Amino acid sequence: MDHIPVLLEETMSLLCPRPGGVYVDGTLGRGGHAREILHRIAPEGRLIGIDRDETALREAGERLEPWKDQITLIRGNFSDLDALLDRAGVDAADGMLFDLGVSSPQLDDPARGFSYRYAAPLDMRMDQSAPLTAREVVNDWSEAELRRILRDYGEERYAGPIARAIVRAREASAIETTEELSEIVRRAMPGKALREAQHPAKRTFQAVRIAVNGELDAIEPMLRAAAKRLRPGGRLAVITFHSLEDRIVKRTLRDLCQGCTCPPEFPVCVCGKRPILRLVNRKPVEAGEAEVSANPRARSAKLRGAEKCDPTEFV
Repeated sequence: MDHIPVLLEETMSLLCPRPGGVYVDGTLGRGGHAREILHRIAPEGRLIGIDRDETALREAGERLEPWKDQITLIRGNFSDLDALLDRAGVDAADGMLFDLGVSSPQLDDPARGFSYRYAAPLDMRMDQSAPLTAREVVNDWSEAELRRILRDYGEERYAGPIARAIVRAREASAIETTEELSEIVRRAMPGKALREAQHPAKRTFQAVRIAVNGELDAIEPMLRAAAKRLRPGGRLAVITFHSLEDRIVKRTLRDLCQGCTCPPEFPVCVCGKRPILRLVNRKPVEAGEAEVSANPRARSAKLRGAEKCDPTEFV
C-alpha cells in the first residue's frame, strides 16, 4: 500500500512553497510531501530530501524521478541538520518540513520488526546500519531502564509489571521476536487493560522504538538548526503524532519565538535576546473527518508552523 502523506494540503498552505525556492524535507519517507513541494517549486526550485532509512531514500528517488535534476537525496539523521545541509551545499532554505511519524511502509514491513501485528525479529531500526536494535533493548537493558522508557516514552500505566515480566521471561531464554514480546506484554497486563480498544502492546512497542532510534533526543537540536538555517520569511512545518513529540516541538518553538527575557522592572533590555521565529499557528492544525476516514493514522497528527524573523526588524 502506498504511503499517504498526512495533512498534505494544510502543510503546503503553511509552508507556502514558491517557484525557484530551496526547500528541505527532513523526513523524506516515500516522498509524498516532497512530490507536492516539487510540483510547486518547479522548474528551477531545489529540494533537499533527508532520511535515515536507505530503503526509503531509494524508493523516494524512484517516485521523484521526474524531478531528478531538482533533488538532492541525503542519508542521515535530522539531528545533524547543520552538517547535512553543509554537505548539500545549502547555506539557507526558504522552507523546511519534518514529518515525525514512522512511515506506513516501515510499520507494515514485517521484516523491520516495528509492529506487534506480525511475527518478526526484534529490530525497529529506522537506520538499518545503526548498532542498537530492539532485541538488545529488550534483552540487555535493566529492569529500571525498561520501566523508565515504558513510562516516559510509551506513557504506559503498567510499566512496572511489564518491565518485570520482560526480565523474568528473558532469564529463561532470550526474547527474539515481536510475537514473543507482544505475548509477554499481554500476559503482564490486568484484565481491564486487555479490554481496551487498542492493542495491549501498542505503548510498549512505541517506547522501545523511540529508545532504539533516539527519536525524542533528535527533535530539539533539529528545530534549533532549522531556525538558524532558514532565510528571513522562510517557513518551518513540523508534524507530530504523539504527545511526547508535540510537547518538545511546542516548548522549543515557544523558546525560539521568545524575545527579551529581562525582568519587567528593568527599564531597558540588557539580555539582548531577540525572537528567531514567530508562530504561524498558535494551535496545531489537525486532520479533518474526511482525511481520518481515508487514513486512520492521520487521527493523531498535529501540524505546527513558524516563520523566520527578519533580524533587521529589531535594529
